[in-house]
Amino acid sequence: MWSVDDHLEDVLTTVRPLEPIELNLLDAQGCVLVEDITVPVSLPPFDNSSMDGYAVRVADVAGASEEFPAVLEVVGDVAAGPSDPPEVGPGRAARIMTGAPLPPGAETVVPVEWTDGGLGEGPVTAMRARSLGPEGAEGEVRVHRPAGARAHVRAAGSDVRAGDRALEAGTVLGPPQIALLAAIGRGRVRVRPRPRVVVVSTGSELVQPDEKLAHGQIYDSNSFALTAAARDAGAIAYRVGAVEDDAETLRSTIEDQLVRADLMVTTGGVSVGAYDVVKEALAHVGDEDEPGGGVDFRTLAMQPGKPQGFGSIGPDHTPILALPGNPVSSYVSFELFVRPAIRTLMGLPDVHRPTVTATLVAEKALTSPKGRRQFLRAVCDGGSVRPVGGSGSHLVAALAHADALIVVPEETESVEPGAEVRVLLLR
Repeated sequence: MWSVDDHLEDVLTTVRPLEPIELNLLDAQGCVLVEDITVPVSLPPFDNSSMDGYAVRVADVAGASEEFPAVLEVVGDVAAGPSDPPEVGPGRAARIMTGAPLPPGAETVVPVEWTDGGLGEGPVTAMRARSLGPEGAEGEVRVHRPAGARAHVRAAGSDVRAGDRALEAGTVLGPPQIALLAAIGRGRVRVRPRPRVVVVSTGSELVQPDEKLAHGQIYDSNSFALTAAARDAGAIAYRVGAVEDDAETLRSTIEDQLVRADLMVTTGGVSVGAYDVVKEALAHVGDEDEPGGGVDFRTLAMQPGKPQGFGSIGPDHTPILALPGNPVSSYVSFELFVRPAIRTLMGLPDVHRPTVTATLVAEKALTSPKGRRQFLRAVCDGGSVRPVGGSGSHLVAALAHADALIVVPEETESVEPGAEVRVLLLR
């Protein structure tokens, strides 16, 4: 009987990070950087306005008030984008839009709400379009409040400066990171690609959702759960419809899927029953044709998830994890073994879910079989954790409400309410 830790170590020492490739930015979403990214150009690259308003000299608006506004000559517009901005001399102002470069001579920006907008009346609430009113880029503007030096001005390099390190190797590229890369002009990056995971469920009793159930049939939930879990872990996951209990059909299906797999995952057919087809199909698959390949089927000292399979198949020795078929056993096995394998393929330094210590809240003591590490579905709320549902490995409804697993060590047979327990977080 294998321990949980020994089986996991075998998986993680066998699986290797995928080779880096260069991808366009959007194709690199969810991938892991393999290089530090240095900023080639400062952000912002020039001083620019953070408000719609008027670019002015500080001295020209000092002491301005609604009773005694500063009256300035409007010499033109400064919009975002390439332009030839007017120079702001004494007694002058330029209309400026958010993001536009600060024009020569200007020292500060007065928000349009502090002015009459060139209308000759009281304060306005917004700047009208240039073509819609007499307050265009000519005439006068009355400023009702003073502004200090560089007010409402975004300084060049105030975000990042040229030469700074924008992102470190090992960073997972999400939307904010892709935004930063685009902002500094990087259209392609070198990353480890998201691993391609193929999920195959087995069992002649399995029917696809939306189909009608006959006597003795159940809906295939495992393949949906594991495919979703693989995507949640960062993989590109493909779901294969349930394969009937026929070894040759299963073997053929897996061989067909290898072309698009960096990792294969099967569920069901790994126990000791007469129809446990995965063991029959894969137990000797690599012995003759593929030296070094093959799948080892094991008994683990854990509950749920006692029967497990692991090895490699095909000409590229694609790793395969064969999980049990009961829904809870399958999902717990995924979290313990498949998710870390996916994260290892991605090249992440930390491949495990976080663990915390929490106080057990329960009506009675929890029991656990001696010699097995038990994983109980639970809800963790701050410093406390409570079990949900029973211990049966078929109770998928309880799994839907759990966000954690209570981990009961192999040597522990009973855990009293109020005891401190180790908790594996699933969020």
